[in-house]
Amino acid sequence: MKWGRKGMTDAIEEYRKFIGHTIVTEDVITASQVHRLNVTLNREDPIPAEGDPVPPGWHSIFFPRLNLTRDLTSDGMASEIEDGPPSPLPRRMYAGNNMRFHQPFRIGDRVTKEISIASVTPKEGRSGKLVFVTIGVKITGPKGLIMEDDQNLVYREEDTGGAPPPGEPGPEDAAWKRTVTVDPVMLFRFSACTFNPHRIHYDYPYVTDVEGYPGLIVHGPFTAVWILELVRDSAPDAKMTAFAMQARAPIYEGQPFTLMGEPAGDGKSCQLWAVNADGVIAMKASAEFA
Repeated sequence: MKWGRKGMTDAIEEYRKFIGHTIVTEDVITASQVHRLNVTLNREDPIPAEGDPVPPGWHSIFFPRLNLTRDLTSDGMASEIEDGPPSPLPRRMYAGNNMRFHQPFRIGDRVTKEISIASVTPKEGRSGKLVFVTIGVKITGPKGLIMEDDQNLVYREEDTGGAPPPGEPGPEDAAWKRTVTVDPVMLFRFSACTFNPHRIHYDYPYVTDVEGYPGLIVHGPFTAVWILELVRDSAPDAKMTAFAMQARAPIYEGQPFTLMGEPAGDGKSCQLWAVNADGVIAMKASAEFA
């Protein structure tokens, strides 16, 4: 794919052909897969039993994209949906999610995911051409709808070497607070749990020499899981009904980042942040409770 104006236009049109086209896949919620994420997070929880609920937001470890290895691009990525369109621009970034939880996943459930491209929006930003893509997801189980998830991605041109825009500083303090440092082994384990082949998360020579980043990048969904863990441990009795987050800046392996949460006075919602080692908001999120 040549990424000139015509190449970009052609790729966008290919993407738009898939709007409304639904791909259906199935999976089984297994105790072994859930426990792999437990140990990746250094949680000492026992192996879950049949029928046990799965924490909200852990669905990323199921329904992996099963593209053939030969179909992956040089960065390890492929289309967001099996047999889907090519990327509209060469570099992809995770932008965020908007989740609605209707009931928990449970160990042993056979579940079905419907995924479709909901929208494709080209824009011109400070860094050049951008294409915003929203992927709509619905997951159902034996008792009906489990969750909905609008996944937001942004595609952009190759890096021109300009300085990134300054980020938004994080809050000075919050009611809930925890500092985390992610190392390369943990990044590799999360990539394995989610069957994510994107090389920026585990291939140090590639991410530094080819992509030009200072180190391995913490997955956006992994940062979201850490935020959700802060909520789960700080408000263990709360029933989460919605979770929305937006990626703002990268977090790199080996650099501590701070998870922060400020619950509303009525206990029905909370504001959440992941603040990177530079004091900049790397992810901004919110949660709602029943």
